[in-house]
Amino acid sequence: MSLLDPLTHALSVVVAGVHDGLTALGADPASGVTWCLSIAAVVVVVRSALLPITVHGVRGAHAAARARPHLKELSAKYKGRTDQEAIKAQVEARREIAAEHGMSRLGCLPLLVQIPIWIALYHLLRDVANGKSVGLLDAGQVDDLARARLFGVPLTDHGYLGSGAGHFLVVVGLAAVAAGLGFVTQKVFAQQNMNTADLPESMASAQRIVPFVSSIGILVAGHVVPVALVFYWACGAVWTCAQTAVVWRWFPTPGTPAARRHGEGYSGLPAKAPRTAS
Repeated sequence: MSLLDPLTHALSVVVAGVHDGLTALGADPASGVTWCLSIAAVVVVVRSALLPITVHGVRGAHAAARARPHLKELSAKYKGRTDQEAIKAQVEARREIAAEHGMSRLGCLPLLVQIPIWIALYHLLRDVANGKSVGLLDAGQVDDLARARLFGVPLTDHGYLGSGAGHFLVVVGLAAVAAGLGFVTQKVFAQQNMNTADLPESMASAQRIVPFVSSIGILVAGHVVPVALVFYWACGAVWTCAQTAVVWRWFPTPGTPAARRHGEGYSGLPAKAPRTAS
């Protein structure tokens, strides 16, 4: 038994529920369209549930941007001082600045909630595609998935090489959509909404190559995972790209290229009320 089993079973409720609902409306239970819609529903449900975390992250980025000049002044003020009194005063001042600008003490920790969900989704789609019943996805639905086709390609197949050129084009196409949108999301929208002015050159260089590495990783992984999972990645990439584009366009982080392009200092998103320093 895995620690992620409760999450995996919860996600199986979404897939099985949507599949049963579509079947009740007259859809073919073994149709590729039925199963693709069921998989896409996981993206919609999960990512909708995670929207509060996304809002938290945007607000946190704005708060950090507002606090950055004050934190730089504070660092300059205490530069070179290592006595206990100076360290204590600097820590207290940083706490007051964070409270004044509404910075969360959790930082990016809430975003880590997504990691077990991604892993659970991977296990769910992998196991069902391999013929294993999971949660509410019973043996009958597993058999239906085994017969489901997307443009003639079985959703439970693995890899780019299958029954002819059609198989290759479909799977490569899905992987290319996931990789391409992921690249655009990171290179165009996310990086332009980040302030890298204070980063060391080594870290800035690493951030510049992340979109290339992650996109290549998706293309490589697309050859070893079930087609159903590659389809899920493509759907998730569409959501992520659209969501990041909305933040880039209407809620840019102050001080970033995105903010300068769409209006310096404009956030559009109401800031979370700062805590009163005590």
